[in-house]
Amino acid sequence: MYNDKTLTCKECGEEFIFSAGEQEFFAQKGFQNEPVRCKACRSKRDTSNKKEFYDAICAECGQATKVPFKPHLDKPVYCSNCFSNRK
Repeated sequence: MYNDKTLTCKECGEEFIFSAGEQEFFAQKGFQNEPVRCKACRSKRDTSNKKEFYDAICAECGQATKVPFKPHLDKPVYCSNCFSNRK
């Protein structure tokens, strides 16, 4: 059985509760380590890691699309539909 634990966030230094339910979830997923950041710091960190998307034109159908990498002129870029069809 699990018991609530008080942990200290390595980002902001505030204490937070690692609940028994969260511990059980971690165990079921096979996570070996306890969380090191509170929920607020985790969500702030997640939103700051958003990918930047770039405008591009699909080399196959000519439609405008967005891609998660900076396109190079020497390599073709495909929209998601055309990319899926190429596999």
